Amino acid sequence: MSCVIAGGGPAGAVLALLLARAGVEVTLLEKHGDFLRDFRGDTIHPSTLQVLDELGLAAEFEKIPHRKAYGLTMVSDAGDIRLASLRDLPGGFGYIAFVPQWDFLTLVTSAAATYPTFHLKMNAEAHDLIREDGAVRGLRYRDGDGEHEIRADLTIAADGRHSTLRQRAGLVPQDLRAPMDVVWFRLPRQADDREDTFLRISDGHMMVAINRETYWQLAYLIPKGGFDVLVRGGIEALREPVARLLPWLGDRVGQIRGYEDVSVLTVALNRLRRWHRPGFLCIGDAAHAMSPVFGVGINLAVQDAVAAANLLAGPLRSGAPIPESTLHRLQRRRLFPTLVTQAAQRLVQNRVIRPALSRRFNPSRLPRDLTRIPVIKRLTARFIGLGIRPEHVEVPSVRS
Repeated sequence: MSCVIAGGGPAGAVLALLLARAGVEVTLLEKHGDFLRDFRGDTIHPSTLQVLDELGLAAEFEKIPHRKAYGLTMVSDAGDIRLASLRDLPGGFGYIAFVPQWDFLTLVTSAAATYPTFHLKMNAEAHDLIREDGAVRGLRYRDGDGEHEIRADLTIAADGRHSTLRQRAGLVPQDLRAPMDVVWFRLPRQADDREDTFLRISDGHMMVAINRETYWQLAYLIPKGGFDVLVRGGIEALREPVARLLPWLGDRVGQIRGYEDVSVLTVALNRLRRWHRPGFLCIGDAAHAMSPVFGVGINLAVQDAVAAANLLAGPLRSGAPIPESTLHRLQRRRLFPTLVTQAAQRLVQNRVIRPALSRRFNPSRLPRDLTRIPVIKRLTARFIGLGIRPEHVEVPSVRS
């Protein structure tokens, strides 16, 4: 086996597709039996839409039910503040697509399955590494039939921010700290509700409201570690601020019956100082967990996958040994976007979120429409939509 990837999220799935498309023998392990899990935000940004277009999947993606957001708005007690517009971005995708991540992953893995060198194992949980002569030579995994091994020239950990394989490799991320956690839940949407997806901010409270056509997907921000305090206040401690922030949902908050109807995202912001060992590489959340600020986590993971395929597909296909210096080249290429993005996330966390949750942020000082300032309009659109150093598919398909 040339390559084995642990983790069927965006980073692992896209990398597996790109490698199989290039003729590399690749096995993708996913520990669950399907992709139907609560992925919360599920934002596909223009950088990822461009990658799908380069792979010939844009038309198939467009068939998936989704909602397009062409800009970002903050709703304060004093009125709306327009933060960004993506309509003028180059590349033909001037919007963010809100699509269930299981649909995105199904699209990617179905495309990968059309290549004979792609192998997908579901219900297969990677739990250890195979080491020989000071290098990683594959992994061990469990499924319904017991314990198994896969030997490979390169083993990739794309198994998320709690990566088991990263731990087995002795790689420990640097904690950059986040001041908040997020309580996610849903409420029905009515035809006369507002149309857009937006950030609601008020004295001591913040919430993101995502229009999912038939329902609102809501993210209520709480101070880090504050969920137990919220629960001790009873379900009214959640219902009351939701109704106050969004009065037009006041007649629906009773449908949050209890805390069993919500899920909690413990926000993590971290990154590895070293992403690799001989024969082993971390990408996506396994290399750098992102804050939900800007909603760019999925897209940064996809960019990691594209860069990895561009650099590694040729050596993997030829069977040539991959020196650790090559893996370090990938880390150097993707570290700069990670550093800049996390720095911007920390800036928002420290200058907006932390003060807002402690009643020290006054949005009335902001202009009503930031998109009227040309420099800010261009920079925010490119940063949110395309990110830092967007990657493009360079490895040709074996079918070509």
